[in-house]
Amino acid sequence: MDAPLSHAPSSLYAQRRAALAAQLGADGIAIIPTAPEHSRNRDSEFLFRFDSYFHYLCGFTEPQAWLVIDASGHTTLFCQPKDLEREIWDGYRLGPEAAPAALGVDAAFSVAELDQRLPRLLENRATVWYPFAIHTGLENRVAGWLGSVRGRARQGALCPDGQRDLCALLDEMRLIKDGYEQAVMRRAAQISAQAHIRAMQRSAAMLRTGQDLREYHLDAELLHEFRQHGSQYPAYSSIVAGGANACVLHYRADTARIHDGDLVLIDAGCELDGYASDITRTFPANGRFSGPQRALYDLVLASQEAAVAATRADARFNDPHNATVAVLAQGLLDLGLLNANQVGNVQDVIEKRAYFPFYMHRTSHWLGMDVHDCGSYVEPSESHQTTERQDPLTGQTVQERPSRILRPGMVLTIEPGLYVRPAPGVPEQFHGIGIRIEDDAIVTDTGCELITRGVPVAANEIEALMRHTSTCG
Repeated sequence: MDAPLSHAPSSLYAQRRAALAAQLGADGIAIIPTAPEHSRNRDSEFLFRFDSYFHYLCGFTEPQAWLVIDASGHTTLFCQPKDLEREIWDGYRLGPEAAPAALGVDAAFSVAELDQRLPRLLENRATVWYPFAIHTGLENRVAGWLGSVRGRARQGALCPDGQRDLCALLDEMRLIKDGYEQAVMRRAAQISAQAHIRAMQRSAAMLRTGQDLREYHLDAELLHEFRQHGSQYPAYSSIVAGGANACVLHYRADTARIHDGDLVLIDAGCELDGYASDITRTFPANGRFSGPQRALYDLVLASQEAAVAATRADARFNDPHNATVAVLAQGLLDLGLLNANQVGNVQDVIEKRAYFPFYMHRTSHWLGMDVHDCGSYVEPSESHQTTERQDPLTGQTVQERPSRILRPGMVLTIEPGLYVRPAPGVPEQFHGIGIRIEDDAIVTDTGCELITRGVPVAANEIEALMRHTSTCG
């Protein structure tokens, strides 16, 4: 039986470990645990998913594992020992004997030896690096190991006198995706796009034949397509929201009925080999937009097109959001959702954030191993530059720093939306309409590559797609 390893070559992980080691400083050492297992109920556990930082450095997918990397690049793995009886129940274990050859690490030991060996590995080191505020209890374990080192002071052992957050280094490394990562993310995006197509077609087919369509029917189509093409699991809990449920940003697929004439908002993406995709499409359940639905949809799409045009190397992370807001603000005035006599012109709408009741989230986030991936949104070289402004909605003083300069290989979502709840002054024909359009973009030298356009985004193309008979069972 093969070991449960990533498909990436071990040389790729070795390069990453070497790059990290070079940043640890003289006599630095890093400790990286994988994620803990979590009990679901009684004898059942939630499906295990490794820690992203840990996996990024070695590709190992088993639970109860730790990496220790020193400034020379020497890597020690602690993992579960071979246990043929437990493997009958829980599955194959690689074991410490096979780990060096399989993973390219320098040494491996049973995780049962962790507390015994860690103090010796920490002796005579200057700084210990580990992820801050990620793993509950890790700080206390590090303190215990350091206490053991101090206990050997009479034998000449020196204890590290510095503790640093390893996330600061790994976040910067993970922010730029290499060729392997981009290829996996493109494949994940393709799978997810086909899942959205499957859900769209199933929706129209069920309504055409008079069936009782529920949100969970479409959720099932997503899950089927994810697993059918090798995705290990969804990258996050899928949002399948019919009608006014789409105005709830983090709504989850439930039992609600989807009616003929409703819009359906699906925000769903698969995870493939440790990398997430993230797509949102909003479509008419019966395959035909109504007039008010189409007007709002075209506005959101126009705002996304403006954001896409603003996404390119050397632009700022905030540029796509600002481009989105400018288009939405004008559109809200044009459609009468905002009254110019009350809120002023488009610049007033932007400055006063008068659009906020209809668009209350940001346009983008980083994407990678985590759906809301790591990486600072502030340009590191300019983090000392601060300005203050007063938020027009809360009255609070907000301190701002220059946003991140986009570089080739960064991956971000572009996801504008509009959510119209019934309210005084809001035209009734728009009540209960929620729309979001989201694509995943790889920043390039000349612009960006939208890797999720395997599912249509233009309203006419969505309607044409949904006229085709679904092949779903």
